[in-house]
Amino acid sequence: MAARDKHGVDAPWSAGFQVVGRPSRKIDGLAKAVGHAVYADDITLPGMLHTKFLRSPHPHAKIRSIDTSKALALDGVHAVITGECMPIKYGVIPWTPDENALATDKVRFIGDEVAAVAAIDEDTANAALELIDVDYEVLHAFLDPDEALTRQDPQIHEQSEANKKKRGHRGNVSKHVDLEFGDVDAALDAADVLIEDEYTFHGTTHAAIEPHCALAQASPDGLLTVWSSTQITHYVHRALARVLEIDASQIRVIQPCLGGAFGGKSDPFALEFVVAKLALLTGRPVKCLWTREEVFYAHRGRHPMQMRYRTGAKKDGRLTGVDAKILIDGGSYSSFGLVTTYYSGQLLTGPYDFPAYRFDSTRVFTNKPPCGPKRGHGSVQPRFAFEVQLDQVAEKLDLDPIEIRRINFQGENTQTVNGQRITSNGFMECLDEVERASRWKERRGKLPRGRGLGVAGSMYITGTNYPVYPNKLPQAGIQLQADRSGLVTVFTGGNDIGQGSNSIARAIVAEELGLDPMSVRVVAADTDLCPVDLGAYSSRVTFMVGNATIDAARKLRKLIVSAVAEAWEIEEKRVFMARGEVFDLESRNRRITTREAFHLAEERYDTLGTTGAYNTPTLGGDYRGGTIGASPAYSFTAHVVEASVDEETGRITVENCWIAHDCGRALNPMLVAGQMEGSAYMGIAEAVMEEHAVNRFGLHAGPSLLDYRIPTSVDTPELHALIVESLDPEGPYGAKEAGEGPLHPSIPAISNAVFDAVGIRLTHLPFTPGKVLAALRAQRSKNLATPVGTGGA
Repeated sequence: MAARDKHGVDAPWSAGFQVVGRPSRKIDGLAKAVGHAVYADDITLPGMLHTKFLRSPHPHAKIRSIDTSKALALDGVHAVITGECMPIKYGVIPWTPDENALATDKVRFIGDEVAAVAAIDEDTANAALELIDVDYEVLHAFLDPDEALTRQDPQIHEQSEANKKKRGHRGNVSKHVDLEFGDVDAALDAADVLIEDEYTFHGTTHAAIEPHCALAQASPDGLLTVWSSTQITHYVHRALARVLEIDASQIRVIQPCLGGAFGGKSDPFALEFVVAKLALLTGRPVKCLWTREEVFYAHRGRHPMQMRYRTGAKKDGRLTGVDAKILIDGGSYSSFGLVTTYYSGQLLTGPYDFPAYRFDSTRVFTNKPPCGPKRGHGSVQPRFAFEVQLDQVAEKLDLDPIEIRRINFQGENTQTVNGQRITSNGFMECLDEVERASRWKERRGKLPRGRGLGVAGSMYITGTNYPVYPNKLPQAGIQLQADRSGLVTVFTGGNDIGQGSNSIARAIVAEELGLDPMSVRVVAADTDLCPVDLGAYSSRVTFMVGNATIDAARKLRKLIVSAVAEAWEIEEKRVFMARGEVFDLESRNRRITTREAFHLAEERYDTLGTTGAYNTPTLGGDYRGGTIGASPAYSFTAHVVEASVDEETGRITVENCWIAHDCGRALNPMLVAGQMEGSAYMGIAEAVMEEHAVNRFGLHAGPSLLDYRIPTSVDTPELHALIVESLDPEGPYGAKEAGEGPLHPSIPAISNAVFDAVGIRLTHLPFTPGKVLAALRAQRSKNLATPVGTGGA
């Protein structure tokens, strides 16, 4: 029997896929390859001015006064603004608005924005910055999260007594979450084996190739247009309206082509507000392109975390309970920090069954560049700690590390200990795939000293149940327009940041309407033209925009099929659309082109167009914070890493990484494999190369791509993408995310591979040669101290 959807239309998989499931190039791939793609900095408007920022030289100081008169008098300068021009605070999370476009009363990190100049060119703007006089009162700077936790004054963000009482925060605490599910102490007491250890995750940043850029123009009739290299067009639109005190209907935000983001462009940033304000003040277009150094100071990268875990298990390897205490260094502002604090605990409860679980996470402010969401937001750090500790449990019990993960598999169509609904779950297949591909059974523990294999697993959200600001409106919307030429245009607010979401929208429409993908165009991320979409974060776009696109396409298909059936005087179930044609399933000689079918439908129903939407079902546990981390579907991943250790230099070389990822259904296997490999590459880079740090004065240790090391093609291991399809019941054609989940296991898998290679446990990131050599020295000292015949490491 043919599958039918809620509109009564035959589902495309009832007759086999024509487009979905086949590898195809990105919709913008050719334009990018030949240099035709237009990025924000490529846009130049007549009379355009350029903006530069004056930034704080102090990590923490009060602003006593700012004198901009000399800068304003410089030839070629059109405007100078300070914080008093935009006093309203903003924040991507509506409960924590603690940022100003320009500092008003104090600065909170070296690089904090203080003033901005609009001039005829960048050189003139930079010269004007030298003429601005700022009088600071330097304050004590918090550069250690432990000190920020224990010392309350001076506060980085002054909190009213009412706010302290309401939120339970004090001093420099940004957010504290303490949740327990089951009796953890009893569960750990009942364990045959209890492992307790400490782990640290350093700060890392996104290093997207394209720096942040924004351009604003105010039209004579009052419309403000902002082009921005953002991944959250809708939230930028809302924030601009709030801070500039302009009705949102008078603001248009457009995202041009984007040169990478990875979470680093999912906040509203100072440059978007500043160019908008300056355009309004000067009446001329204003552009700001941040330098690479400025991007490092804007940051919003991975939160450093100090983590202590206790894990109990029975002799057979089955876990009894997990207990975590986490200190999170949030940097100078909140950003997504409220969510980060929850994610640090909420997203650990799969793919393994936790009978009892507790996490106590505290995020503190420090006088460093602000942290935020980076690929795998909030859960990469705890996943590193737990997956290493799980290997420690396996070692203690003399169990194969893959086998202990199988023993604790939570299954599918179940619920986690913290109330998250699990639908499809292909984790066991992921373990099988990496075990087979790496030849784990033949090689693990049997390679020459200095070379080893390590495994790790993970779970990640496919979109979040909870919109950033509370509302019951759709989280994703789509509009389709069918033209008489046979072309269909998709209007989506979704942000394509290089992951290929526009390509997926095109593929879905082509699949549903039986079109050649070249007959589908996509207009995206323009708040004037496109329905609202919440942005490219939390791996939500394929799932949510995909479902909305299917909804709209099937409504359009229903109209076309109905019109054709009426014209042919047959039942609708006999009308099928494929390969650019519409034909009668019972009389294949009766066929017309899709263009002709569009004409029939327009004659019958007037101008052809439909809309579609998606919203998540009600999800999450019934407790404060229970919806944070709840997702309509979860992806699952397993990695095996092969690494070698040079015991003379301490250098770790990752030779191979096998990545098995349950993506539900691979709508475009080429894009899925690219996301899997890119995720693993980023995780490997964080483990052995990257570090975003400040020195003892609060100055960034190396804000350039010369000093901040990322792997080149020479440094990149062989990456083996192994796609696992579990067909989620709620995903578009069964699809789930593939852009963030595959990052998580690579980091702990490297640590576990190093243990297999040379017998040392690396629990503090990054895995520098110095740390490796220190661990090897400690190992040798321990072996020398062990009497003969008593064993040793």
